[in-house]
Amino acid sequence: MPMPQHEKIQTPKMLSAEQAIQQMLAQVLPVQQQEAVTLSKALDRVLAEPVCSTINVPGYDNAAMDGYALRAAEVKPGQPLLVVGVALAGHAFTDSVPAGCCVRITTGAVLPSGLDTVVMQEQVELTEIEHKQTILCQFQPSVAEHVRRAGEDIAEGQQVFAAGHKVRPADLGLLASLGFASIKVKRRLKVAIFSTGDELLPPGQQLVPGHIYDSNRFVMAAMLQRLGVEVVDLGLLPDDLAAIEQAFGKAMTQADVLITSAGVSVGEADYTRKILNKLGQINFWQVAIKPGKPFAFGKLNNCWFFGLPGNPVAAVVTLEQLVQPVLRKLSGELADNTPALLQAVCNEPLKKQPGRADYQRGWCWQGEDGLNVKTLGSQSSGMLSSIANANCYIVLERESGSLPAGERVSILPFSDLLR
Repeated sequence: MPMPQHEKIQTPKMLSAEQAIQQMLAQVLPVQQQEAVTLSKALDRVLAEPVCSTINVPGYDNAAMDGYALRAAEVKPGQPLLVVGVALAGHAFTDSVPAGCCVRITTGAVLPSGLDTVVMQEQVELTEIEHKQTILCQFQPSVAEHVRRAGEDIAEGQQVFAAGHKVRPADLGLLASLGFASIKVKRRLKVAIFSTGDELLPPGQQLVPGHIYDSNRFVMAAMLQRLGVEVVDLGLLPDDLAAIEQAFGKAMTQADVLITSAGVSVGEADYTRKILNKLGQINFWQVAIKPGKPFAFGKLNNCWFFGLPGNPVAAVVTLEQLVQPVLRKLSGELADNTPALLQAVCNEPLKKQPGRADYQRGWCWQGEDGLNVKTLGSQSSGMLSSIANANCYIVLERESGSLPAGERVSILPFSDLLR
């Protein structure tokens, strides 16, 4: 007899983290809607189209140093040049410069017409002859020395940023220097979250026996804010089928993505898995990482779904390692901002069973002999302190076993989501 629709359970398959990420990335497409925002609201937004400069930077030939603008070919040993004016930043010298003459110039000032070189003020001897200033240059300067040419930094029409670039603080300064008051960006991805469980209490209430405080929702919301998405917090729900199904309905209409923790393992005594099978197309996976083996991914109408493990550290690890790359693609980002693996000497023995890649929490530092790392006490997936006190993961490969102290290991510095 076929099973009822809500009881259908896909046989778990142990995937590597890389396989899980590849399968998810292959299915999602970036949001298409875009909007114009002013520079003051553009930080961490994703560009919807390439940004090309409409001007040259610099916009004109100018002095790279304080000194004297002259014609390099007119510099002769023992032959003074007459100073006929001053060029200041914002105040160009516009008169013609006769042969055998030069102009005092400050950094950033327009190079006067007909002159081709700047000699630093420290490299000339300034004298006064009959109430007229002259300079004497004792060396032969090269043409264009200490001159910044128009368009040398950025040429008119040059692409400055590609579509999909996430705007950083320095980028805002560059955009402002090019005269952009606003830019077109992708709309923010909307990500809904909620917590479920009769054992959970909101922080601030009196803790009673058999209960714990709801922590996953707060750490997930903070990590998502670091990603630059709009968080839709649907709150803390009881273990009630109708309440949970109603929250799913809200997420499906209000958000692009829904992320939950707990309820995706076989045999868990809650309603999340049943509702998912009823409302959407969900894959229930076992991913070969520790912490974080149970994981779900799929779609609820037009809302993507990620089901994370319930243990706090496992939820954090899977959100950062598995979900983050997919959310970045959905947001329209092109760049992979995950820090690269580094090599470090571990000062302590490491315990591990082969079978799953292990993301142990650690603290790394630069020692006299190079990069060092140590673990931070218990690696229990229920202890958020192991994340809060760490600055990196010690990444042990899937088939690796325990290692003695002094071994070189791979470490992954925390991404911006946790720093």
